[in-house]
Amino acid sequence: MARRPLVMGNWKLNGDKAFTKTLIADLKAELHGVEGCDVAIAPPVMYLAHAEASLAGCGCGCSDKGLIALGSQNVDVNVKGAFTGDISPEMLKEFGAKYIIIGHSERRTYHKESDEFIAQKFKVLKDAGLVPVLCIGESEAENEAGKTEEVCARQIDAVINAHGVEAFNGAVIAYEPIWAIGTGKSATPAQAQAVHKFIRGHIAAKSQAVADQVIIQYGGSVNDANAAELFTQPDIDGALVGGASLKAPAFAVIVKAAAAAKA
Repeated sequence: MARRPLVMGNWKLNGDKAFTKTLIADLKAELHGVEGCDVAIAPPVMYLAHAEASLAGCGCGCSDKGLIALGSQNVDVNVKGAFTGDISPEMLKEFGAKYIIIGHSERRTYHKESDEFIAQKFKVLKDAGLVPVLCIGESEAENEAGKTEEVCARQIDAVINAHGVEAFNGAVIAYEPIWAIGTGKSATPAQAQAVHKFIRGHIAAKSQAVADQVIIQYGGSVNDANAAELFTQPDIDGALVGGASLKAPAFAVIVKAAAAAKA
């Protein structure tokens, strides 16, 4: 089946009010008239309101067509209560967020988030009608030890074992080899495709229908120079973009490459 690609920008811990407004204005100009690819941005959570306002009343019509969607970089498992500093799925939803990143290697590493905890986040997002963007991927040591497939399977199975394979209906998986994030290194298109094919096959072993529709993005030093070749691969459905998403021209090139490759 034909899957519509998704290119999402993860701003990480970058930006301020002025940056948010300017970057979104530049993105709207760069992406005007682009079709065939879904686009989302995930600014720091305190700038969601500024991003939401900047996307509204776009003037170029792109927000009316839903071209640029809002996302968030994280969510908590609790909906409300005495959980100081946490952000609930309903709060994100109220500010217009749709795609929520969970399981990013930086959260797994710096905040010690386990596969099981990330699976809980997946469930609360689905219950709230939001789209989980589940990041999976192996470290350089795991890659060199030939454990890439083992690691990816374990991280996917944490969700499947807790919530069933059907939980991946309408969800997104982002394969991000940890050794490629922010390093300038990127998996070759053939390497990335091999892992994406494995991921889809692993899900297909439990449900071909779920596997056929799930969006599997590639992430890890995706930029305007390597995106087009990555997107020619049959199981790569867009990208989760880090540094290049902070520059409108570079991000636009990636979006246009995804749209063209899947046209």
